[in-house]
Amino acid sequence: MTSYRVGVIVGSLSTRSINARVAACIAQLGPDAELDFFDIPIGELPFYRTDFDADYPAEGEALKRAIAEADGVLMVTPEYNRSIPAVLKDAIDWTTRPPRTSVWPGKPVAITGTSGGVISTAVAQEHLRSVMVSRGALVLGDPEMYLRYDPELYAEDGTITNAGTRDFLLGWLRGFRDLIARSEG
Repeated sequence: MTSYRVGVIVGSLSTRSINARVAACIAQLGPDAELDFFDIPIGELPFYRTDFDADYPAEGEALKRAIAEADGVLMVTPEYNRSIPAVLKDAIDWTTRPPRTSVWPGKPVAITGTSGGVISTAVAQEHLRSVMVSRGALVLGDPEMYLRYDPELYAEDGTITNAGTRDFLLGWLRGFRDLIARSEG
């Protein structure tokens, strides 16, 4: 049984982020999908500008290295003003610079997010999917994962309390595992 290492990027820096909570719950399902999750923090990056291309800072190098060493990347994003948060877009910019040094071509990526709204983070996810495909990532497209946040679905210890939600998430993760396996293939 092969276990794949998957980096997790959460597009929210909030200390009470529901997206970080959901990411932790998803990570608990990892062993059942043969996935081993680890966090890839993005909160310490300065805002990217081309001035950094000549003297790339350690924070940018660490981010690129973590993604390069991962078999795949799970991106969990909130939706801000019908798009992705600036911190997440900035992290993506860091990982594609300097020119011709992007870590994304061929990298398997799964995208999800949660909010209390009826369509969850569907618009932000579509925007993020477009950005990642344009960077050459292999984005899991079917099924898409839109999670309407309901605190009753997640226990304090991070387990998912609803069997149907758990089974759907596990199936989604197994689909991501299969995408990673095919990408190595």
